[in-house]
Amino acid sequence: MTFEKILTDVEDRRRRLVVYSSVDDPDIVDQFTVRNVSIERRSLPGETAQGFVVVRDDEFVGSIGLEELRLLMEPPLAPPWDETVIGEAYRALYELLDDTLFVSLERRQLLGASRELENRAWNVGSGTLRAGFQRFSALETQLPVYTRLARDTDLEIHVYSEDEWQPTSEPGFTYHGEAHDDIGRFWFLSFDGDGDDRQMGALLAEERTPDEFFGFWTYDPALVTELSQIVEEMAD
Repeated sequence: MTFEKILTDVEDRRRRLVVYSSVDDPDIVDQFTVRNVSIERRSLPGETAQGFVVVRDDEFVGSIGLEELRLLMEPPLAPPWDETVIGEAYRALYELLDDTLFVSLERRQLLGASRELENRAWNVGSGTLRAGFQRFSALETQLPVYTRLARDTDLEIHVYSEDEWQPTSEPGFTYHGEAHDDIGRFWFLSFDGDGDDRQMGALLAEERTPDEFFGFWTYDPALVTELSQIVEEMAD
């Protein structure tokens, strides 16, 4: 299995978004360029009615207001231990759109999804968190987050980039400077939930044009495990 194969498999998981709005063209939905989702539009009476989106696969998955959906486009970038920002409502938003293949995610949007996964790891406080960055410059900006996670929890943290670097020693923190091609091509993050399937999560994205990513996040335990195994094999 490879990262490319995982992206292909997720593409086969079809979703349908039904947009209910009182305006003809709600701009927030147009910003979601997605690969494995069909979008339908249905009108609501009145110009001030609050629009919402219903998510379906073979059956009803959930619904969310259009204004809440804006959090995915401009997510707050609070640290993962800030429970005033990253709470249950924030988590539910990401869970609603898991396994949806986005074609044009920006770096900020991926950081928002990453923070939600890191918050899970922070709250559990144990288990294994793996994070991969295409370049050391991208990793460098996130080092304060990962060093604190290692210092203040019992997490085993493995961080990957394509550059060789010797970090300062921190218990629970392991850096891998790898020559594998996929390390330089993909941004990935996975948390194993320390044995609790309900806490597992991962994301995978490929930067195909500068600061524009093709990828997804998932809470499917089998898919999280598979992605983590690929990363472990790269480091062998």
